[in-house]
Amino acid sequence: MRIAVGSDHAGFHLKEAVKAYLQKNGHEVLDMGTHGTDSTDYPLYAAQVARAVGEGQAERGVLVCGSGLGMCMTANRFHGARAIVAPTAEHARLGRLHNDANILCLGERLTPEDQALEMLKVFLATDFEGGRHQRRVDEIERLSGDQE
Repeated sequence: MRIAVGSDHAGFHLKEAVKAYLQKNGHEVLDMGTHGTDSTDYPLYAAQVARAVGEGQAERGVLVCGSGLGMCMTANRFHGARAIVAPTAEHARLGRLHNDANILCLGERLTPEDQALEMLKVFLATDFEGGRHQRRVDEIERLSGDQE
């Protein structure tokens, strides 16, 4: 699977761990930055990952900042992006299963690396259930003006 990753300075170390995990497990990684711990603005990286996912350049995305919240808020402003903050693996599973989430947002300051990687594993392994959930995802797109 092709997965776009991005972080700001506060999420850099966890992004690097995510990237290594993905590569070790045979995924192609598009690293949208940042590439160090110098202070930077999270919206720049969230936008790049959200665009890559929304435009089909990547099947999924992972964004990391201090809390995951700013990345999630930004990513969800872009067509085709359905980003979630998952505090547990069960949140990650349900986000995929019921909401067809395609971007996982993590908080380096709030989530231990082993827990984050477990959430990522579940996020990648869970398929969208479709059915009654599809009409709800379609409704989100329709209400946002992305669908007629």
